[in-house]
Parts: sequence; C-alpha cells; structure tokens
Amino acid sequence: MSSLDPFDNLEESQATPSDPNGPSDRRYMALALEEARRAARRDEVPIGAIVVCEGVVLGRAHNLTRTHADPTAHAEMLAISQAARRLGFMRLVGATVYTTVEPCFMCAGALVHARVKRVVWAVRDPKFGGCASLGQVLTHPESNHQVEWHEGTLAEPARDLLQSFFRSKRAVPRVTLGDE
Repeated sequence: MSSLDPFDNLEESQATPSDPNGPSDRRYMALALEEARRAARRDEVPIGAIVVCEGVVLGRAHNLTRTHADPTAHAEMLAISQAARRLGFMRLVGATVYTTVEPCFMCAGALVHARVKRVVWAVRDPKFGGCASLGQVLTHPESNHQVEWHEGTLAEPARDLLQSFFRSKRAVPRVTLGDE
C-alpha cells in the first residue's frame, strides 16, 4: 500500500561540502518557508520558493496547483516567472533559487532554461526530485548550462511542515465517487 505522504521516509539531506550554509542562505530559506506555510494554509502541498539576485528578492511564490487547477503551478515555476517578468528578461543569470523541497524534473528544467546560477533546497524529494533523488537535470553533462546546487538548509522545519501536512491529510477520511 502506498503512503499518501511521499515525505514520510525522507533521508537526511546533507549540505554539499562547498556549501557554507551561511546566514544569507538561512535567511532566504526562511522566506521560502514562509511561502510554504502560506501554501499549507491554502490546503496546497507546502512548498515555497524565493528567487534572489544580488541581495534583491525578485520572485517569491508557493504551490498553487490545487487553487489554479494547474499541474504546472509549482512554487519554483511561479517564482522564476515572477522574477523574469520583474526583470523583463527570461534569463536569471546570477540568481539563486531557494526552495523548501528538491525541484521536480519540470522545475529543474525551467531553472536550467532560466540560467540560474544556484539552487538551494531544504529536503530531497524521493518520489519526484529531478536534481539529485531521481535525476541530475541541473548538472547533466550534456546540458548547455550547469546549475550549482546545495541541500540541507533549514531541513528540519521544512521536513516538519511537509510531514505535518501529509499527516493531517491521512487523518481525514477520503470520500470517493459513489459514496453517499
């Protein structure tokens, strides 16, 4: 039987050795966590993302897939779109994206297309992660752009938020078609 919670058995994410996991990474990840909490309040999977370039937050968003009935309305997609519109240019050269969960294949592809410099995430996504868990989209050797990545920044609060969200989903009986 598959679990409703893909984050139940998260492995511990460790920051890569070159990652200083410094105060600015923690500060921006805290903003991404604020976005994730906004998602949870809207009954969305609690994932948040922030786009930063030269100390300026260019985009911030949380998952809105249910709200918009749009499977592409992931936090990362919305935040990079907002940042690109703000700059008036599709490339986010020099930008760092902070996201509470490892980006999926779709989001990782968009990050490569946007030419971001760096991606920092809190926890891996063992079921959909396209950067380290199930694929290496950001660093694929055949890609025309490589994205530096780091993991583990504020992993514990991000993991707690996800696990709490999915626990609450399991506690509510699900109604299926035909039930009356």
